[in-house]
Amino acid sequence: MTKKKPPELEKGIFTISLDFELIWGTVDLFGVENFRQACEIERAEVVDRLLELFTEFEIPATWCTVGHLFLNNCQSEENKKHPNITRPRHKWHEKDWFTHDPCSDEKNAPLFYGKSLVEKILNNPVRQEIGSHSFSHIIFGDEGCSSESARTDIAECVKAARDFDVKLNSFAFPRDRVGHLDVLKEFGFTAYRGAIPKWYEQGEERSVVKRLAHLWDVVTAAPPPVVLPEYEENGLLNIPGSMIFFPMHGIRRYIPMSLRIKRARKGLDLAAEQKRIFHLWFHPTNMAFEIEQMFGGLRAILQYATELRQKGVLETLSMSEITELN
Repeated sequence: MTKKKPPELEKGIFTISLDFELIWGTVDLFGVENFRQACEIERAEVVDRLLELFTEFEIPATWCTVGHLFLNNCQSEENKKHPNITRPRHKWHEKDWFTHDPCSDEKNAPLFYGKSLVEKILNNPVRQEIGSHSFSHIIFGDEGCSSESARTDIAECVKAARDFDVKLNSFAFPRDRVGHLDVLKEFGFTAYRGAIPKWYEQGEERSVVKRLAHLWDVVTAAPPPVVLPEYEENGLLNIPGSMIFFPMHGIRRYIPMSLRIKRARKGLDLAAEQKRIFHLWFHPTNMAFEIEQMFGGLRAILQYATELRQKGVLETLSMSEITELN
């Protein structure tokens, strides 16, 4: 099969994708309590402040949303949670994948449900794209995720989104582990965020050496890669990431925000100069650590992108809008 010709870019593009997951992104590794406070801050403050920034700077971000957040409530059926989903067999999680799912509702278990937040995003004055981040954060690129597990998971996403009249087009893989692209195509997806094209982001193993190499790029404010979209043989458009907006917790809190901003500005300049894409991504939860510094840094990045847009050398598009380019 001949690959489709990728979209031609008439100017640089700035796109933002968010892995919107609340507690689902970490519960299989750390349980509920470890990131409870961050997720509570995300619900109470982060989502609103992100939407305010995106409205102020007219940014149509792509919110790749865990499908369970579409729900206001759920309940077990014949003592099984979400019986339609074939469980993954991830080596690090021997219990049932939904063991932490409270089978409750958004009022009583707000870290697991997000219907009101999704409605807020959809009703934002500057249109935001709702994409997918799987239904329950199963790891598509792991050997423990079968084709049937991926298929039944995506089916639940599509079903849940349909209640909002949302057609899911864009996908961000949990933990950035790409897999089962044929399943995405089967359910009508058109684009996904591929791994950042740096050697330390390739392959499944995340060694200490790879982490240190990534940290070195951030500390030295090395220019992030700017990318071109490329169609896979099945017709899905791969829009690789360029840079993650690093959170400020753990050792990373010692990295000055100025370096994050400097690196992002280099990416925006390169995108404008080379007519490529600077694809920034992050988890809203991570904005909850050192929240004022994180939002101050993001504001500076969006302000610079706006200046380039006003000069006519850059445009800001969602992932699905990139697929619509001729």
